[in-house]
Amino acid sequence: MSAKHLIKQLCSCPKGHAGWKEFEDICIKILCHLFVPPLSKPKIQKRTYSGIDVRDAVFPNRNFGSSNIWGELLRELEARLILFEFKNYDKEEIGKEEVDQTRNYLTKPMGRLAIMCCSKLPNETAYKRRNSIFSAEKKVILLLTPDHLREMIFRKERGEDPSDLVMDMVEEFYLQHE
Repeated sequence: MSAKHLIKQLCSCPKGHAGWKEFEDICIKILCHLFVPPLSKPKIQKRTYSGIDVRDAVFPNRNFGSSNIWGELLRELEARLILFEFKNYDKEEIGKEEVDQTRNYLTKPMGRLAIMCCSKLPNETAYKRRNSIFSAEKKVILLLTPDHLREMIFRKERGEDPSDLVMDMVEEFYLQHE
């Protein structure tokens, strides 16, 4: 699928409840285009054994011993399984509760990295909450918007590694953390 087509689908996705599935589907297509390989194909809508928790998408990270970005994130954050959660909100805020939900899905075997793909910028409480989660549990939650996804697509089109933006965001998170 072409970069232009992916971006067009992302931009035309309706915000809010009516477009949640479309947003999730196009984000997964984009993430596969960007990151598979070196990540493995995602597990979609995976339930825990009890069925209580449902993780939107989990990309296995099998970059053991690799010197690429995903190998570094595996070593640094024990990011064995990269969790992606999708928040296609319109009028409602993306805040503390959504960050807490994502945090709760990060179990020890998965690692300490999650990425929330948000249809709009989260509010200030989301950013404060992810800082407190890092302080207490050393879990990193990145907050991606459609602008970030588009930038990664453009990087890939230019022959650059789109994963660099993920590492840039991790480093920026470390710098702003207090």
